[in-house]
Amino acid sequence: MASEHQGERIAKVIARAGLGSRREAEHWIEAGRVSVNGAVILSPALNVTAADRVSVDGTPLRARERTRLFLYHKPRRLMTTHSDPEGRPTIFSALPKHLPRLISVGRLDYNTEGLLLLTNDGALARVLELPKTAWERRYRVRALGRVTQDALDKLRDGITVDGVHYGPVEARLDRQQGANVWLTFTIKEGKNREVRNVLLHLGLQVNRLIRVGFGPFELGALEDGAVEEVPSATVIEKLGVEIVKESGADSAGPALDHEPPPRPSRHSGTRGGERSAARGNHPDPERPGRDASRPLSQDDPRKRLTPKKHRRDRTGGPRPSRPKPSNKPLPDESGQAKPSTNKPRDRR
Repeated sequence: MASEHQGERIAKVIARAGLGSRREAEHWIEAGRVSVNGAVILSPALNVTAADRVSVDGTPLRARERTRLFLYHKPRRLMTTHSDPEGRPTIFSALPKHLPRLISVGRLDYNTEGLLLLTNDGALARVLELPKTAWERRYRVRALGRVTQDALDKLRDGITVDGVHYGPVEARLDRQQGANVWLTFTIKEGKNREVRNVLLHLGLQVNRLIRVGFGPFELGALEDGAVEEVPSATVIEKLGVEIVKESGADSAGPALDHEPPPRPSRHSGTRGGERSAARGNHPDPERPGRDASRPLSQDDPRKRLTPKKHRRDRTGGPRPSRPKPSNKPLPDESGQAKPSTNKPRDRR
């Protein structure tokens, strides 16, 4: 096993093998599902080298996958996340299933379309997102309203909108189309909703936003929803020496794109299996989530044993009884019953 200052962190090695994210790998380690050289480890604070044998749930780890980069034409109405609390569809659910586990380099808004970089290398994604990398983001914009080129030229010195300062912007007025204008917009920071906020400050309401370029990569003729891998030699060439060195990107190793990697099962593993066996829990196929060996007792609150006449109201007390309506005439002040004024119903 490698010493503390040799090799790479175990969670990073698992992630680079395409099995999951570093955070997921750390959870698997803490659950006792990862072993190194036959010994189960419980802490992710461990470095391993190529000489170490790493297994997850008893399955040996595959060879380290090389750095891979993909160009993706993101359609509108897709989230750039692995999951969405509101249940909206994500780009990762729309990608072909044969691709390895990928992460996005930055994000595009739900209604923004165009070029998005995807990679299997988390370190590369973080380096490309850093402000110091200063890769240009180029957009084609359609916006409702009118604007002059002179107003757009003033954005070259940056602008502050609602207390947020945006860096220099290169904007060109391309043409007027009815009530809309088409612009070419180039920024380097890529702050949240930067293009929309800056143009709204100029009185323009963006109704279509397409990213056509990111750094040395172009959207080109890539169709909507299509994904295309950048050749390894091109990746290393376009990234540059500094980015390659800082991110540790490499072109060695296999490309695991023939089938999805076997992700560890939530219920697999020795420790989890032993705990289930010790409890003797056997799922009931007719009633998921209940132990078939434990029938419902008479005292079980899940059984409705309370007769209807003893049901309680929402305040917790017994439901009040209601008197039945009577057809007898009510007495007057003297105690004599008043004659009924109701006319007999004609039943013909």
